[in-house]
Amino acid sequence: MTVFFKIGRRTAHSGKLDLSRVPKHIGIIMDGNGRWAKRRGLPRRAGHKAGADNLERICDYCNSIGVKALTVYAFSTENWNRPKDEVDALMELLYNYLLTVEEKFKNRNMKLQISGDIAPLSQKIKDAIVHAEEVTSSGDGLILNIALNYGGRAEIVNAARLAAAAVSERQITVEDITEEYFGGLMYTSNLPEVDLIIRPSGEKRLSNFLLWQAAYAEFWYSDICWPDFTSKDMEQAIIDYQNRDRRFGRI
Repeated sequence: MTVFFKIGRRTAHSGKLDLSRVPKHIGIIMDGNGRWAKRRGLPRRAGHKAGADNLERICDYCNSIGVKALTVYAFSTENWNRPKDEVDALMELLYNYLLTVEEKFKNRNMKLQISGDIAPLSQKIKDAIVHAEEVTSSGDGLILNIALNYGGRAEIVNAARLAAAAVSERQITVEDITEEYFGGLMYTSNLPEVDLIIRPSGEKRLSNFLLWQAAYAEFWYSDICWPDFTSKDMEQAIIDYQNRDRRFGRI
């Protein structure tokens, strides 16, 4: 059963983090960067930069407590509809981040993975993605999975096309298309099941994020804008997750 939970600035019930029951895979919709900037009289790009800086801190915390995978929503298939100057700023921020991955990850034993359709991206970004994934491929700590030009519906359509092609080429039969097989066609097929999805900034929707993977995920909402979301907030989200009864359809 999926449970909805909302928290303001660290006002949830107290509890202690159980390191033996940390969620293996957490998804985060990094929302509220623009509002964070607006409240400070700053341009939206300043909010996106602050959000990117915060991601590094949250990754360090997740890595330190044993989270296996962290999927973050960086740029959706719908974000192309934003003003061109904002899209350009986001792409430049992404490119600059990718250039620093080798240095940032080498002492953290972390691995980078990109999920989404990178075909529309510039060649320099695509080259930077390939390089960043290659130089971090040996990391066996946290996998940072960046959802880039990603949409949950597009991911499912892509998987359906792959399955249809496999049937057409007689590699499989229609009867071979099980949930397990179909799940193996998702971008996240190498990652554990998503246990917890977090959305800061007060919004309460998935916004086309991890639609297939969220089937039995727990949801945790907060009014805190992403740049202000701290390791303490992450800890509280995980504590609340640990206090839920995850029955997966059972009594």
